[in-house]
Amino acid sequence: MCIFDSNPSFQPVINAGLGLQRGVWLGLGHRAMLGAVLLLLALARPASPESRRAEALKKLLEVFGMEDPPPPPAHVKQPPQYMVDLFNAVANADGVTKNPDVLEGNTVRSFLDRTHSEKMRFLFVLSSVAKNEKILTAELHLFRLWPRATEGPRRHHFCQVSVYQILDKTEPDSPEGQKLLASRLLSLQGSGWEVFAITQAVRDWTQDESSNRGLLVTVHGLGGSPLEAPTVQFASSGDHHESKKPMLVLFTDDGRRGASLPMAGVPASQPRDFPAKLTGPRSARSVDRLQPCQRHPLSVDFEEIGWSGWIISPRGYNAYHCRGSCPFPLGENMRPTNHATVQSIINALKLSEGVSSPCCVPDKLHSINLLYFDDDENVVLKQYDDMVAGSCGCH
Repeated sequence: MCIFDSNPSFQPVINAGLGLQRGVWLGLGHRAMLGAVLLLLALARPASPESRRAEALKKLLEVFGMEDPPPPPAHVKQPPQYMVDLFNAVANADGVTKNPDVLEGNTVRSFLDRTHSEKMRFLFVLSSVAKNEKILTAELHLFRLWPRATEGPRRHHFCQVSVYQILDKTEPDSPEGQKLLASRLLSLQGSGWEVFAITQAVRDWTQDESSNRGLLVTVHGLGGSPLEAPTVQFASSGDHHESKKPMLVLFTDDGRRGASLPMAGVPASQPRDFPAKLTGPRSARSVDRLQPCQRHPLSVDFEEIGWSGWIISPRGYNAYHCRGSCPFPLGENMRPTNHATVQSIINALKLSEGVSSPCCVPDKLHSINLLYFDDDENVVLKQYDDMVAGSCGCH
């Protein structure tokens, strides 16, 4: 027990252990008392770096609206080119939003067909869509293959492609077993992606998962007449390249919005700056106080924190942070609010006790975008508000 006596910080724990020995633990002997002391020591010991890191990453996941990080895909997977192109249209290489008008809502989800065999029948599993997500638009993306060469002149130059919601699996081709969602005329020549709006069907499926019996696509001649041969064909999920597989794309809004003002966003609270250890009359902390309020780099590296396996883009981003002093008088370069100007005057003239000088905080915040694999290995594009300090000011 001499090691405890040599360290005053253990004394409260020792006293607690002795109290336990004299109380309820009296009849259990010294072994029980020693166990209680060791337990109290464990509780009193400061958190380890590993536990602090785990807690920090948990908090970071909460910022990104997740409870646990999605597992990396079991096999190397290429994200759909449509989702990559969409990310590049919305964000720069660091994920910072450059064109906010591209997205409808703040989330885009992509789902690949799960039938793998039946042609012109498609099924998309939507279990990863949260109940609180509002379905804004749903699109069926089908890749149209080049038509096969035919002998002789064609009787028709157009066909009618229709998309049906399957209501009854046993009779999907009957009028009672299907519901028309979209229909359009297509030229018999050409190749590439065709997009059909099927929003109402997806809303039905997210309300009642058991109603999701898939989609049926039909190709007919003008006026509904049958074609002599399947002149228009779409790539299926089983026998074509990954980049041409049928895909369902959902534009949704999960209700997560930042607290930005119309012209400038200011977080409700700022991280507290703990005093640095003083090494002399002019510490790093005191030097910071002499520097004017300005923006400084703050790198977030997803590979370093172990998230690179499920995040596709970006590999990291610069969040920036604000540091520096807001001395009286506040110049226009400090971007002060009227309130900050008044506060600096009160502080400088000592007109009221306990009034500090204004703080250097972000006064403009930008959103970032993440392209990532979710728990079901679907590719998701999500936008997060108020993630990058665009500029700093005195507030």
